[in-house]
Parts: sequence; structure tokens; C-alpha cells
Amino acid sequence: MSAAFGVYVHVPFCASRCDYCDFATWTDRAHVIDDYVDACVADVTRRDADGSLPSATSVFFGGGTPSLLDAAQLVRILDAVPRTDGAEVTVECNPDSVDEAKLGAYRAAGVDRLSFGVQSMAPHVLASLGRTHDPANVRRAVTAARAVGFERLNLDLIYGAPGETLDDWRATLDAVLALAPGHVSAYALTVEPATPLGRAVATGTRAAPDDDDQADKYEIVDERLQAAGLDWYEVSNWSHPGDPCRHNLLYWRQDDYVGIGCAAHGHTDGRRWWNVRTPERYVERIAAGRSPEAGAESLDPDRRAEEAFLLALRTREGAACDGGAAAEVDELRGLGLVERRADRVVLTRSGRLMANEVTVRLLAAGASHPAGAGTR
Repeated sequence: MSAAFGVYVHVPFCASRCDYCDFATWTDRAHVIDDYVDACVADVTRRDADGSLPSATSVFFGGGTPSLLDAAQLVRILDAVPRTDGAEVTVECNPDSVDEAKLGAYRAAGVDRLSFGVQSMAPHVLASLGRTHDPANVRRAVTAARAVGFERLNLDLIYGAPGETLDDWRATLDAVLALAPGHVSAYALTVEPATPLGRAVATGTRAAPDDDDQADKYEIVDERLQAAGLDWYEVSNWSHPGDPCRHNLLYWRQDDYVGIGCAAHGHTDGRRWWNVRTPERYVERIAAGRSPEAGAESLDPDRRAEEAFLLALRTREGAACDGGAAAEVDELRGLGLVERRADRVVLTRSGRLMANEVTVRLLAAGASHPAGAGTR
């Protein structure tokens, strides 16, 4: 089997901007789309020609709203990417911007996985998030996807939105599970300062998410999804056994990947790099035959080991912990936050709610260092 290698393609265009979104996306750049697609194809082609783009085991179109592109535009980019046999190819979709014809074109081109931005199935919660779709569109999009042969579907959810009750969240989960997805992602709403939601929270016109409410909703989603046969494999992700998103696993295992498009990130052998943020600057760089990179950093061995530990600890596989952290592990076990599985430490459900704190405590105790290596 080929070593895991991913290609992430950032599509920074949206029809409208959600109130909580702080991503590199734009709603007023439709005139740039054709040139941007050309630039992405040229970037991929050059990397392939110079040998810096191995055949991808996974490709992920994220955004923004990749499904806002014409199907032919997205397929042009995908066709340029060298891929291994059986490579996983995911496209993020807004339920409002797909139909059976577009999804059929994706499927024919080799896309085998779709991720729908659902967020909630309660209309008033969608409105509070600034989302434009309604629950009926989610059902229609899922039906269309299955009609053209998609079997691997993710539904993306957000919990803890203003005005969302526990009953609203339970109803969302009931409606989502009725669609029988093979994968669900569920994230706690975070408030970013430079967003409409962030400004409203700062001025007191909207309430900040409540930590206890979000913890209750996490416990509900974990219980409901696991009861429906979807196992957690990362703190915010659940799937049918043996069918996680392979591209996501690539990130959590520190494998290598290339970022195509503005604001996209890449990682190779401990060197992390990122592209210029705006689509216009990306197009200009590629047209001029220049690298689109805006910056980079290289992790020293200690930092890379720490990052590997904190990423692994977020997963069901857990993190190897054979250093000098035995006492700290025992204390966390006593608190019901972790459990031991051979030489690995795995978060319990309670531990997942406190993943950051648990990680800090274990790293401070030297958990990311091999036995006898000491700490910095």
C-alpha cells in the first residue's frame, strides 16, 4: 500500500457568509472563479512535473463552498491531481448548491465521499447561525447523492448555537440519524472575534456559548451516535466501524499533504507551510510562475513529538505514553478522564470534554518523550 499522502484544495467562494465563520472565504469574488480554477490546475500540474506531488491517497475539496463551482470546474482540478488506485476523494457541499446532475458529475470523475454542511435541522437555529438552507434541502441533497451512487456521506453539525435548546439538539440528531449517514462530524460553536457573531457577543447583544450546555450536548451526541452504530474515532468525528475519513486521519497522524489554493496549508517532513490568503494574490503568484507560499515553519524534534502526542490523544487509537508520566496517567485515570490500553493512553468521554487540559497535564509530565529521554 502506498504511503499516505493528501492533497487539500481550498475553494474560497461562498454565496453568503455564515455569522460564525472566520475562514478565508469571500462572497464577492465570482469574477475571479475562472482564473482561480486555472491557477489551481497550473499549481497542481507544476508540482506534479517537478516531482513534489506524489500520487495522492486522499484528496479533499474544502472551503468556502466547493460545490459553488460548476461541476466541470471542480473536475478539472481533480483530474490534474495524480491519485493512487482507490484514493478517497471528498467534496464539501452546501445542500443549497447541489443537484443530481452536479453530484452525478462528481461521482463519474472519481469523487467517492461527500460532506454536507448541515449544522442543525432546526430552522431557528440555522437562522441564528446565518445559514441559508433549510432541513428539507438537506434531505433533498442526501436523496440526490444516493440516487447517483454515493454511499459515503458525512453530515457536519454544530452545537451550542444561540437559542438552541437540548430538545432542539436531540431533534437535530433524530433527523440526521433518520438519513442514515455513515459519518457525522459535530463541533462545539466557537466565537471568533472578527465575525458578526463575535461582534454581537462582544457588545452583549448575543450570549456567548455556555460551556456546560455544550458539554451536555457533546454527551448527547456521543451517546446517540454510538447507539446508532457510529463509533467515535476522533473527538469530534464518528463513523461506521472501519470507515473513517482517511484524509482526516492523515492530519491527525502527521502524514504529508499539499495545500492547493489560497490560504491552504501543507506539511512535509515536519515543515509546515501556508499559501497567500486571498484568491487574487494566489492567481497572481501562479500566473507569474512564483511559489504561492506566504510563510513556513519547521518543527524541531521535541515540538514535533509534542504535536504528534496531542493529535494522537484526540483519536480513538490514543497516544503512546511510555515516558515518565506514569504518575500523571494514574491520577487522570482516577479522575475518569483517561484509560490505559497496552502502552497507549485513550481519552474517556469525560476526558474528551477536557481534552486540552488533559493534554497539557500529560505533556507537562513528559508524556511525549520516550522512556528515559527526559524532558526539555
